[in-house]
Amino acid sequence: MFDGVCNLCNSTVQFIIKRDKSACIKFASLQSDIGKELLKLNNQSISDFNSIVYLRNNEVLIKSTAALYLLKDIGGFWRIMFLFIVIPKFIRDFFYSIISKNRYKWFGKLEVCLIPNNELKERFL
Repeated sequence: MFDGVCNLCNSTVQFIIKRDKSACIKFASLQSDIGKELLKLNNQSISDFNSIVYLRNNEVLIKSTAALYLLKDIGGFWRIMFLFIVIPKFIRDFFYSIISKNRYKWFGKLEVCLIPNNELKERFL
C-alpha cells in the first residue's frame, strides 16, 4: 500500500510494475477503501500515510524494511539492494523518515489518487 497522492510513491509503484515480471505484487492506495480496510485488519493506522506498507506472507512490513523486501521480491538486479537489510533498522528508518517527511516538498503532491488504466487495473486492489 502506498500514498496515492504522493508523486514519489506513484513513481515507485510504476518502477515496481515495470520490474515485477511475475506480476505478483498488487497495489492499493492507503487512502482507498480497500487500503484502509487492509490497514485496519493488520492493526495499522488508517490516517498515517508516512510509510509504504507491504503485506508479505501475512506479515506487515513498513518503512525501509518494506522497501527492501519489495526490491528483493521484484527480483533481477534489484535483489542485491536487499543486502542493506544488514544495516540496523533504526538507521535505515531514520533516512527513510527524512525522505518520507519531505516527499511532498521534494517531489510534489497530486490532488487526487491516480486511476490505473485498463492494462494495469489487475495490479490494483
